[in-house]
Amino acid sequence: MIIAANFKTNHTRAATQSYLEKVTAYIAEAEITDEVMVFPPATALCGSRGGVTVGAQNAWATENGAYTGEIGTEQLDEFGIRTILIGHSERRHILGESQTLVAEKFAYFKALGFRIVYCIGEPLEVRDAGNEALMAYLAEQLEGIDLAYANLVIAYEPVWAIGTGRVPSENEIELIHGALAKLTAAPLLYGGSVKVGNAADILALKHVDGALVGSGALDADDFCRMIAAAKQINKQEV
Repeated sequence: MIIAANFKTNHTRAATQSYLEKVTAYIAEAEITDEVMVFPPATALCGSRGGVTVGAQNAWATENGAYTGEIGTEQLDEFGIRTILIGHSERRHILGESQTLVAEKFAYFKALGFRIVYCIGEPLEVRDAGNEALMAYLAEQLEGIDLAYANLVIAYEPVWAIGTGRVPSENEIELIHGALAKLTAAPLLYGGSVKVGNAADILALKHVDGALVGSGALDADDFCRMIAAAKQINKQEV
């Protein structure tokens, strides 16, 4: 399984370092073999360590250049970062990234061999329009994306569930992940109001290969509990 924490615009460099110390210590103590990722803000980027892959929440499709407010691979290379989030709903809907731009970023980082956690998800009005409209919407978010890319991970995050405490039913999650599993062999993560209380149930669902967690993972102890839930599920499957 893959358990990932997206800090968004949270935590300082010092707080991130403290967080990573707790998580890496837990991974060693509990002998965790699942893949653990942490995506801190750009000011807190650092090298991966102790079983935790540190990734970037965003970068421009460039090595360097005149892109005020952005970072490129020159900055990522300083920390040996080879994992990146692309297509997150907040970058699409709040910051206005078009599918064309998202696909360009994907192509750029794919050419460099990055591990890409590619995010898709629908707003509430699309969900309410029914499954046909929902799948058409998700298909649009996959345009220009190589679904056979070996380093691809897909994170399904319904926009209306992010940070709201609302979560699709288990049946709804399984249906969407099942449909996505027919399109790609990439691991499929669920995201959207994942927290300690529901992580185990979500991770146990068919076609769910892990979770991308936002605010529910800001506390290191809570994140470790989710990692423990994934380990327990793996034990039951063996």
